[in-house]
Amino acid sequence: MAGHGGSKKVIYAALAGNLAIALTKFAAAAFTGSSAMLSEGVHSLVDTGNGGLLLYGMHRAARPPDRSHPLGHGRELYFWSFIVALLVFALGAGVSFYEGVVHIMAPEPVATVRVNYVVLGLSFLFEGSSWYVALTAFRREKGGLGWFEAVRLSKDPSVYTVLFEDSAALLGLIVAFAGILAAEVFAMPEFDGAASIGIALILGSTAIFLARESKGLLIGEPASPEVQKKVLAIVQRDPAVQRANGVLTVHMGPQEIVAGLSVEFEDHLTAPEIEACVERLEARLKTEMPEITRLFVKPQTTGTWERRRKLIDAASDPALD
Repeated sequence: MAGHGGSKKVIYAALAGNLAIALTKFAAAAFTGSSAMLSEGVHSLVDTGNGGLLLYGMHRAARPPDRSHPLGHGRELYFWSFIVALLVFALGAGVSFYEGVVHIMAPEPVATVRVNYVVLGLSFLFEGSSWYVALTAFRREKGGLGWFEAVRLSKDPSVYTVLFEDSAALLGLIVAFAGILAAEVFAMPEFDGAASIGIALILGSTAIFLARESKGLLIGEPASPEVQKKVLAIVQRDPAVQRANGVLTVHMGPQEIVAGLSVEFEDHLTAPEIEACVERLEARLKTEMPEITRLFVKPQTTGTWERRRKLIDAASDPALD
């Protein structure tokens, strides 16, 4: 699957940082007894596993088509991205919430609190480095789009998943610091447990957002309007094409698009000439738009295509829901 060199770099950076941070946090939690620090350790461990799952998904998605999957395995990346979102919610948010409730109901003072401050500071530094790598990659990918619009339109969840996980991690570190500091200043260890619940809320919100975006990709999202216009323009240039009525597209992966074309050929063409035209169209699209991995062409009149488009638009009209 093309175009994933940058994505893998982002994931490798996050993977290495999260593993080191997780081990450090667990050691600090065991030494000090901090609930917030334990929640942060679980969070970093989940993030480490998630990075591994994203790499596994990218590896699986890169396999060529076979008899069982004639359109390829590109959506494996979307599936594993969805699993990552579920793990953030179930393990990250769930364990953090449980730890917070337990420590509020049975509060225990945090021992050697300065160890936690050192670990949190180092974690913020390492996590910030990983976050910056992901931010740089996502900025390059989003272009002039707004942040949330770029995520909504993106077909590659690997970069923005890492970015949102790292952003949640940085927010979690701030909450953990505030909770531990408040517990020390006011001599109320309940604040430490409250920080764990705050971390759980951050992770839960992040997981819901990521799951929602992954669900859309799993179900099937069309290529951007710019891609569709370019396909139609290439088809319309062929002398045997009277009119390119429209194109239906669906992403099978970040750089894998299946396209179905409605084409009105010149009336005088014979069947062999139409076959030759289709072959030319496939060759041109393969050269100019390699992301179009499968092309289906259906000869059709303009009226038939327009009626079909109206049915599709009517079915997707929010006013009818």
